[in-house]
Amino acid sequence: MNSARSIRSGALLPFLLVALIWGSTWLVIKDQISAVPPGWSVTWRFLLASFGMVILAHFRGESLRLPLGGQRLALLVGVPQFCLNFQFVYRAEHYLTSGIVAVLFAMLLVPNALFSRLFLGTKLSGRFLLGSLVAITGIGLLLLHEYRIAPLDGSAQASVLLGIGFIICALLSASIGNVLQATEQARRMPVIPLLAWAMIWGTVANIVLSWIISGPPQFDPRPQYFAGIVYLALIGSVVTFPLYFGLIRTMGAGRAAYNGVLVPVIAMGLSTMFEGYRWSLLAVAGAVVAMTGLLIALSASGKNRG
Repeated sequence: MNSARSIRSGALLPFLLVALIWGSTWLVIKDQISAVPPGWSVTWRFLLASFGMVILAHFRGESLRLPLGGQRLALLVGVPQFCLNFQFVYRAEHYLTSGIVAVLFAMLLVPNALFSRLFLGTKLSGRFLLGSLVAITGIGLLLLHEYRIAPLDGSAQASVLLGIGFIICALLSASIGNVLQATEQARRMPVIPLLAWAMIWGTVANIVLSWIISGPPQFDPRPQYFAGIVYLALIGSVVTFPLYFGLIRTMGAGRAAYNGVLVPVIAMGLSTMFEGYRWSLLAVAGAVVAMTGLLIALSASGKNRG
């Protein structure tokens, strides 16, 4: 029990930092897709992030050489995590508000926990399952609030369904990368070099996919767009992904995904300040219920790493 408390205590700061940063990225992503095809915005982000991760490894004195099978694992992590996941997320924001996308992406905890159970044999405690149910209920209330303040006509409904479809594909892609990070093979490899190569492979996949879908490279010359790329690449990727994948190895893929429950609450808080987001009793209730589920799940025994 003491070791479980120590793990949770040591993971608290990176958990909150990742949630705060990723909670802010949804607003930035919205601007990124305003003038440039989403695929190329994703490409520029991870091209810069790859350089940043290589530099980080250098300053930490870590070699980029991976053990046997490391490049294969980096490829298997990089393509779904840093290519497909973000290609789907950026496209979803063409059809849904950033708040709705953030809320839906909080459902990452579901495939993470199920895939961990299916492929890693991770046990799911009753308290973890209860916390999941409570948190999902809270997310549902937040989502219901979003729908109520954005009345839909027929064409808008079709767009929303398409956006939800993109998010489901993004969730499955991200979950594959998350669970692969929790395997024994991944645990034996240094996080930063593995992430650097995963981002490099993801960037290569992004270039190929973006060129096929959108044609030659495109870039928005606005300083705001460039600043967004820098923020998303260095702060939203180089800083956060090592912390997040460290949480996966410490807490398990299922619990680490509860970071995504806190992210939409932060995203909505920032939206309140910068976009005039209007809170209702339903939205407040959803945030409280989601946070309650988070606390229930994180209080589960450290022996069952959901």
